[in-house]
Amino acid sequence: ELVSSLRSKLQALWEERELVLSEARECAERGEELEATVREVCKPNEFERYMMFIGDLEKVVSLLLCLSSRLARVQNAMRRIDGNTDAEEKQSLNERHKLLSRQREDAKDLKENLDRRERVVSGILAKYLTDQQLQDYRRFVQVKTSLLIEQKDLEEQIKFFEEQLENLEKSIP
Repeated sequence: ELVSSLRSKLQALWEERELVLSEARECAERGEELEATVREVCKPNEFERYMMFIGDLEKVVSLLLCLSSRLARVQNAMRRIDGNTDAEEKQSLNERHKLLSRQREDAKDLKENLDRRERVVSGILAKYLTDQQLQDYRRFVQVKTSLLIEQKDLEEQIKFFEEQLENLEKSIP
């Protein structure tokens, strides 16, 4: 029953992932349309700023999500430490925790810098775009970010349930 339940949950997650990937493709198409509009109306240096911001948006959000996920796994491993855990493993986990914490703080600084850059880009676009186009731009940035988060979350859930299923199947004679 448990194997069947895990397989069913995985199937639902795979289907949800396909929906999110479809939404991401639609978002990318809207992004391309928006890019063409921005290229038409902005000066080359302003367009370059826009493109750098959009490219960095995905990188910084992905970095933050990745570091947060890795940090959570290390914290979970640290919670499982008991009297049988050797000192070397404890030391390794503590060092990884410190490193990942520092890296995540650095990534948060990058995100704050990115947020400032978004305000600058938004100000530039406000000079050229209609209110509706500006609203479309803001919605695009918001949707792109939330889809990245949703994709990462689904991937983590899928990985977790696949590991659970694999471990369960190995335990059954």
